[in-house]
Amino acid sequence: QVQLVESGGGLVQAGGSLRLSCAASGRSFSSYAIGWFRQAPGKEREFVATTSWSGSNTKYADSVKGRFTISRDNTKNTAWLQMNSLKPDDTAVYYCAAVARLRLEINWDEYDYWGQGTQVTVSS
Repeated sequence: QVQLVESGGGLVQAGGSLRLSCAASGRSFSSYAIGWFRQAPGKEREFVATTSWSGSNTKYADSVKGRFTISRDNTKNTAWLQMNSLKPDDTAVYYCAAVARLRLEINWDEYDYWGQGTQVTVSS
């Protein structure tokens, strides 16, 4: 089992940057693929990015490709989502999630563990 805590959200102007952190505690962080998802008011939760247990493989939603970067450091039990060139459409609650799988998962219901979320608001 792993516990996840997100941080780093906030209010930023369009074109700005934020770096979200996902701190893990519990067993074997390196055994889990990590995903970032987001949910805006009135919308379904959507996939943002995911990284494999080693960090060597990543996948991004088309809407964030080239602007967001997912990374992790297993020695620090932490994953990050670097978000650049933010747009108002990026406004949402962002969640990190973990799943003990070797392949990358983009469906939120495949993930077993979730953080509480952190709010990101991008003003125009």
